[in-house]
Formats: sequence, structure tokens, C-alpha cells
Amino acid sequence: MPQERTIMLVDGQSFYASIEKAARPDLKDKPVAVADPSRRSGIILAACPVAKSRGVTTAERVGEALAKCSDLVVIRPRMQTYITVSLLLTEIFESFTDQVEPYSIDEQFLDVTGSISYFGAPEEIAHQIQTHVLLSTGVWTRCGIGPTKVLAKMATDNFAKKMPEGIFKLGFDNLESVLWPLPVHQMFMVASRMARHFTRMGLYTIGDIARLELGDFKKRMRKEMGKQSDIQAEYYWQTARGIDPSPVVASIRNKLKSVSHGKALRSSLYRRIEDIEVILLELVVEVCRRSRRLGYIGRVVSVGATETDGQHSILSFNRQVTLPQPTSLSHEVASAALGLFHKNWSGMPVNHLSVALTELTDDNVIQLTFFDDRIKAYSLERATDKIKDRYGSAAIMRASSLLQSGVARERAEQIGGHYK
Repeated sequence: MPQERTIMLVDGQSFYASIEKAARPDLKDKPVAVADPSRRSGIILAACPVAKSRGVTTAERVGEALAKCSDLVVIRPRMQTYITVSLLLTEIFESFTDQVEPYSIDEQFLDVTGSISYFGAPEEIAHQIQTHVLLSTGVWTRCGIGPTKVLAKMATDNFAKKMPEGIFKLGFDNLESVLWPLPVHQMFMVASRMARHFTRMGLYTIGDIARLELGDFKKRMRKEMGKQSDIQAEYYWQTARGIDPSPVVASIRNKLKSVSHGKALRSSLYRRIEDIEVILLELVVEVCRRSRRLGYIGRVVSVGATETDGQHSILSFNRQVTLPQPTSLSHEVASAALGLFHKNWSGMPVNHLSVALTELTDDNVIQLTFFDDRIKAYSLERATDKIKDRYGSAAIMRASSLLQSGVARERAEQIGGHYK
């Protein structure tokens, strides 16, 4: 019989806020939130425990948070710093096991099955990890332990986060007594909409699902959600029972199927085609630069857009065109993208744009043409890539990005829409 796995899900408490407080000892006992302090309508990305005790929650507006907690210290996010700390955490975890799988910027799975003989019992390993991370980064971590990834995750979210020691072990031996009494919305991957479905089915706790025979649960799901719900039924039934055969995978990057980039826009600013074209070109430049960095060229260009009346999204489209030859040259992709947008835009203000390059192949072979010097064009593009890599994305850009409608300069200071 194979040895039961020992898996941890390690979570950084109030990750962004904890990093900021570690950098500012004077804020140790003060309520801190991470958001753009210049925008009261902005969203709180993280709040420290002190701020949460005063009613501040993540995803609420800055203005709402300040109304609850007038002395709240709002700090602008520094995404590059958070990414750097996350990578440092990965290095720390890898000193205990080579099986580390990032789940998000502040959560990582560890398979420590083979580490117990070296570092001690799972709880002891968790204590060592907490101490090492706290001393290295100032971030307090919580560790859920289980024989499967899904049980480790639910151990962290439902128990470890609520305990002073921040460690909890959830196994098949205490599953029925500890996990099953919880409300069904506390099961992994059950959001409010699915919780309402389960409630209408008379399934109020995780145990209500787990105790059913799979066939019976599938019948109830079909009646509630239709004939295509069998896969969902099996997934939730297995989750309730802690069944999850998926391994902790150290390398989670598969071959890319597409390279894309999108941007949410203020519709009041993007009503004219000349303003929209600026954003489209910026998206194309970013997609092509990323494709070249990854070593890909693509045959299909896609453009997506959402149009609005100023209050509600009214129309949306996503169209694609196949190019004569694969490319990652900005002018070739831009020509196709602009053509798609002109053909499908109804003329209403736009609040979201996206560009994608698909049907990717390696760029080690480039198709030549009679009328264009594509080798020279690639050499020029790669030269600009090197300048941007060394001096930043704003070091060299198209003149159109200097127009009022351009956002490339602002985006150059951000990662994932947030400041570096």
C-alpha cells in the first residue's frame, strides 16, 4: 500500500500589508491597508489584522474603509516587491522539499512526504517554516496539513487561519467530525451562487454532500442544474470527501496556447476611433513583445471589445483573423487588429479592449516574403526589446502613446495593473 502523502498549503497572512508593516516598524500597531491612497473609489487589496478588527475588509472601497477607520494608513501597492518576497518564500520552502507548487502570490503547496524523516513531524516542519519566513520577511504564515491538496487548502482556510498557532491538520481520520459539520459555502470552490444551488437541494453542510451516494448526488444535481452537471457533481462530491489525486507539481508551466493582453478603460475617454486605436496599438506592442520574449510567433490575431452606454455593458465582440504567415511583428499584428476592430465596432464607447495571438509556433523559423524585409524588421523589434528590458518599458515607445489617450507610460510603472 503506498504511503499516504503529507501536503501543506502555506498562506501568508495579509500578505501585502504584512510586507509593508515589516518595512515600516512605526506602523506595527497601526491599522494598515494596501491601496491607491489618491483614489477614494479604489479597492482595498489587503488589510492587516489591526485594520480588519476595525471593520476594514479587502475588496471594499478606500472611502468606505476610511469611514470605518479614520486613522487607517493607506499605502500604495508595490507589486514588484510582493513578487520578490513571494519568490523568496518559494526558496525557503524549497529548503524543506523540492516539491513546491505556487498556488497564488501568497499561497504555495508543499509535498513534505519525503521530508519528515529529515525535519520531523508535519507540525514541526510547519513551525520551522513559520519561524524561517517570519524572520526573513516579517510575514506570519498559516499552514494547513492534509493527505491531499484539497484537504490542505480547506485546513488552511477554515481552521489554521482562525487559530493563534496558525497550524491545523485535516485528515481522513477527523474529516467527518471536523470538516463535515461546516456550512456548505466553506467547501473549497463553492461560491455564493453554487451555495444557493446546494441550499435549494436541501444540502446545508459539507457532510450533507459527502454522506450521499455519488449516483444520488448526481440525480439531485441534474434536477437542479440540468443534464450537463455530472462532472460538477463528481468534483464536489470528491471535494467533500477530501479526494484529490492531483500531485504537487514543482513546474506548472505548460506550453502556451496564446499570448494576450487586455485593458479596462474609462468609457468616457474612449468614444472616438482615434483614441481607441492608440490603446489597440499599445496592446499589440505588448503582446508582440511578450511573444518574442517567450520565443513564439502566432498565426491567428484576436480582438475583443466591450461597448457601453456609460452605465451598463451593452455589446461585446471577440473576432479573429488568420494571417498569411505566423508573426510577432507589431506592424503586422496591428494591421490585423485594427481591421478587426473597424469591421466589428458599432460606434459606442468602449470600456474594455483585448488583443491575443494564438496558434503559436516557435520563432526559430521565420517565413520570408518578396515585398518586406522581415529579418530586418525583427532585428529592429528585438533591439527595442533590449532597450526596454534594460531601461524600462517607457524608455522607448511610439509617439501615439504620448497622446492623452495613451496609457503605456502609466502601465510602465505597474505590474498587473498595480504600481511596482
